[in-house]
Amino acid sequence: MMKGYKNINEVVGPLLVVENVENVQFDEHVEIIIDKHDRRIGRVLEIEDDKAIIQLYESSMGIRPDETRVHFQGKPMSLKVSETMLGRVFDGKGVIRDNGPLLLGDAERDVNGRVMNPLLREYPNQFLQTGISSIDVLNTLVVGQKLPIFSGSGLPHNELAAQIVRQAQVLDDDVDFAVVFCAMGISFEESRFFEDEFQRTGAIDRTVMFVNLANDPAIERILAPRMAITTAEYLAFEKDMHVVLVMSDMNYYAESLREISASRREIPGRRGYPGYMYTDLATLYERAGKLKNRNGSITMIPILSMPEDDKTHPIPDLTGYITEGQIIMSRDLNQQDITPPVDVLPSLSRLKDKGIGTGKTREDHADVMNQLFASYARGKETAELAAILGEGSLSKTDRKYLEFARRFEREFIGQGFYTNRSIEASLDLGWNLLSILPKVELKRVRDVYLDKYYKKVD
Repeated sequence: MMKGYKNINEVVGPLLVVENVENVQFDEHVEIIIDKHDRRIGRVLEIEDDKAIIQLYESSMGIRPDETRVHFQGKPMSLKVSETMLGRVFDGKGVIRDNGPLLLGDAERDVNGRVMNPLLREYPNQFLQTGISSIDVLNTLVVGQKLPIFSGSGLPHNELAAQIVRQAQVLDDDVDFAVVFCAMGISFEESRFFEDEFQRTGAIDRTVMFVNLANDPAIERILAPRMAITTAEYLAFEKDMHVVLVMSDMNYYAESLREISASRREIPGRRGYPGYMYTDLATLYERAGKLKNRNGSITMIPILSMPEDDKTHPIPDLTGYITEGQIIMSRDLNQQDITPPVDVLPSLSRLKDKGIGTGKTREDHADVMNQLFASYARGKETAELAAILGEGSLSKTDRKYLEFARRFEREFIGQGFYTNRSIEASLDLGWNLLSILPKVELKRVRDVYLDKYYKKVD
């Protein structure tokens, strides 16, 4: 039942305080009516006696406490969802922004999602191909996994996100595939890049976009990822689709959390972020996964730019605790024009062992992966030694490792943003590079695979 009040006591940043309210519930959807042409939305953030604190999802500018009316909707914030959302662009509040026709939703879903029964979760074990060798071979992404990308200011994470949206696919599966893309705090030029890129390549037909621009209300970024995840849940668990959910940039989401916390005068945690940020991020990330009684899944790829490239910053630090690994982008590789600049050694996919091998990728995948890691690490150590002593002081084997490391970066990692490699092509390329090294050095590969795939390169 809808209830209306005109008892606004205070407006503090993105918060409203309404007095003398009755039967109001936590997280209840609220409509703020400023005049007949200006309506804004929010939610009940806190209830204390007869006072309700409302979090606005839009700017509080222009709100006049004595004239503004607040309507409590009697239910949580919801989103109308349907399969016709594919190919469309929405803002952070779920409003169409592509000038297309209005949509008739098949259903209405709470943006806070449903509770997943842990016993009904299915352990992720199906390979998801991104077409990017440094991910597919070395940090394999599995259907239903949540694998963040840790980037930095000025690094091409937008281009990497667009490449994943274009190329991602589940092999040998009859289940339909979709992508939900949520962009927060991006510029208009970046928004046009994503839309034009997806339309040019045809990826838009299988993609739902939620875009919050830099000049949109910052507080809207709290709502945008929830809109995107709710759409992904509908497509995955009601329409049985494999959904890849890409969210960029989670830094802006965390900064909005900090803004709300400061407005509530809460005691700040590390670097001013609220102490409950871990819990709040978990309410987003833990909505990914796969259910035993459903064919669909949600694979989540949150992207965040680490302030000052600091992995110990609260945002990447807490994200790493919740998710199942991380892909780290390298500023050094980017300066060498190696794209996508994935730093494979510190990167990690904790579920990669579950999605590779016979029947999933190829029988030799695990051995190739382990040997590439070991050989590249040895090559990087050799490069550091050569920088001090000179290449002339290196042994013949060390020079081979140095050549391997350089070619590995140029050819394997540096495939570019528009090359889509199959897992077979990536593994074959790995073998070509490993064949630079003497056969005796490949100690992490079983003899049966050495005999089958190793080819000596002069």
